[in-house]
Amino acid sequence: MITSHSDTALLVDLDETDKQLLRLLQTQARMSITELAERINLSATPCARRIKRLEDAGIITGYHTKTDAQKIGYPLAVFIAISMDRHTAERFEQFESKVQSFDEVVSCSIVTGRTEDYLIKVRVRDMAHYEEFLLHRLNRIEGVAQVHTSFELREVFSRSVV
Repeated sequence: MITSHSDTALLVDLDETDKQLLRLLQTQARMSITELAERINLSATPCARRIKRLEDAGIITGYHTKTDAQKIGYPLAVFIAISMDRHTAERFEQFESKVQSFDEVVSCSIVTGRTEDYLIKVRVRDMAHYEEFLLHRLNRIEGVAQVHTSFELREVFSRSVV
C-alpha cells in the first residue's frame, strides 16, 4: 500500500518479508529469484511479484556492482564542503549538473547545519589527482565561492537503509 505523507514523499508499507528481500538484494543482487524465494520462504512467483512491486514503487532503483576503490586505483576518499556565491535555483541546478559529470564524485548532497551548501565525496588516485580535480575542475564551476576539504582516514562501514 502506498501512502502520501507530503507532496514530495510517498511511503510504501513494507512487511518483514519485503525487508528481508531488500536486505538480501542489497548484499547479493545477483541471487536468482529461486534462491531469494527459498531464503524468505516463498515460492518463486510471489517473490518475483514482490520484487516487481518494489521496483514499480521506486524502492528498488537499480542493481549495482560494489567495487573496492583501493584495488582499482582510487584509494583516497575526500569529503568536500562547498559554499555557493548565490542561492538561486539556476545556480544550484548548474552546479549539480556539472558536478554530476565528474567521474570522481561518488555522492553529492545539499546540507544544512553548516555554512556550506553542498557536501560531496570524491575518490581520487592520489594528492596530485585531487589537486587537478580541485583547481582545474571543481573551483572552475561558476558560483563555487569556497571549499573546505576533509580526507577520509578509514571508512568504518557503509550500508543501505534496510
